Amino acid sequence: MERLERDLEQAREQISEQQEQITQLEKELSEARRNSTNSSKPPSSDGLAGPQRVRGRKPGSKCKRRAGGQIGHAGHCRKPVEAAKVSQTVEVLPTQCSRCGHGFGAGTTSAQAIGEPHRHQVVDLPPIEAWITEYQCFKIECPSCGQATRAALPEEARDQMGPRLTALVAYLTVVCRMPRRVVQRLLDQAMGISISLGSTQKCWEQMSAAVEVPCGELERKLASEPVLNVDETGWRQSGEKRWIWALVANSFTYYVVAAGRGAEVLVCLLGAVFSGILCSDRLPVYLSYHHGKSQLCWAHLKRNLQAILDQGKHWQQQRFARDALALYARLFRLWRKFQEGKIDRSQLIERSKRIRSGFRGLAERWWDCEHREVANLANAIGQHFDRLFCFLDEQGVEPTNNSAERALRTAVQWRKTSFGNRSAPGALATARLLTVSQTCARQNRDPLNYLTEALQLHRRRLPVPSLCSK
Repeated sequence: MERLERDLEQAREQISEQQEQITQLEKELSEARRNSTNSSKPPSSDGLAGPQRVRGRKPGSKCKRRAGGQIGHAGHCRKPVEAAKVSQTVEVLPTQCSRCGHGFGAGTTSAQAIGEPHRHQVVDLPPIEAWITEYQCFKIECPSCGQATRAALPEEARDQMGPRLTALVAYLTVVCRMPRRVVQRLLDQAMGISISLGSTQKCWEQMSAAVEVPCGELERKLASEPVLNVDETGWRQSGEKRWIWALVANSFTYYVVAAGRGAEVLVCLLGAVFSGILCSDRLPVYLSYHHGKSQLCWAHLKRNLQAILDQGKHWQQQRFARDALALYARLFRLWRKFQEGKIDRSQLIERSKRIRSGFRGLAERWWDCEHREVANLANAIGQHFDRLFCFLDEQGVEPTNNSAERALRTAVQWRKTSFGNRSAPGALATARLLTVSQTCARQNRDPLNYLTEALQLHRRRLPVPSLCSK
């Protein structure tokens, strides 16, 4: 009898150990199966370790559309530019009749043409070559004292690279996200301009100094913005960990590279108290810093729900995730109707009341669930209920933090090719040039023209144009 009890106890211990191993392996497998649809991982990380993110039409769909333009689809083609911008006009006249073959003769002119001609434009580039200006500074002897004086170079000609070339180097690296060696080869092979890698760094430093004042204006304007979307991601400076922040307002985007991702960065940029609406994810930093009106990102919440649905095996997990995703779908169908102008703000608020109450009831039913993921998410919905639905009541607030995430994507793509910065001035230049490029994009301004004009005025010690929208 004692032997049987010992064997039973050993079997229980063995089962307990195996159960712990199974739990650990299931956890590791669920982590490996995470992708961009059920976590905050970027789409570029969807590799071979986990299931591929479903793209395009779902398997088994009854829709059998062929690839490309569909039948009846209105075609799109390049619109011809106005006649004033045409560099050269070539008149093409028929040589013979297309019906009977009668020749029109060599003396046929456009004056004999009937109606308006068919316009076909070919866009090309002129031969690209460097425009080199040589300044010859002469020396004149004074007839009064005999002292020889050489003429000084103009302020705008002190550097060996002109403003357009300097702005182009900054444009190619920031807007086009080209590595500096690639920029160096492009200038050498396509334009016949030979520069060193050090010269590209000098271009950066000059452009950073040129846009210091307009970027400072945007920083001071942040605290008074009614709505701000904020996000951050990792950065590197001389191999050390840094964070790059993106703050997106209605008319501009501001970047800063900071040593941390704590609330002190927000206090430095927005002040101790921000009076506007802060839109972000559920990072504790934002929740502890801002106690006013906020909007939490629904895209993050949806991915958390999808993760529970994909990886949860218990019926409670499946039930909670399905019910929440169904309410999410109803909410965003209503939001799309509002965006398309089919309903107004008052109708949006009225029709969303039942959806709001559905989320509140869902949170109350499940916040004591035995499954940790379900309980945590249900408590988050209940605790931050007003922060989830701020976009329904407030003008200019979006339900997701996509604008800040898209702004950070530009910085991430740059980071993948440059691996960050090597110095604090380089990090400062990165933040300033990203600010200029993304702000120009939001204001439909040409960033290359702005950078060129800013550098021209900076070299002449004149005020640089503001980036604040008028």
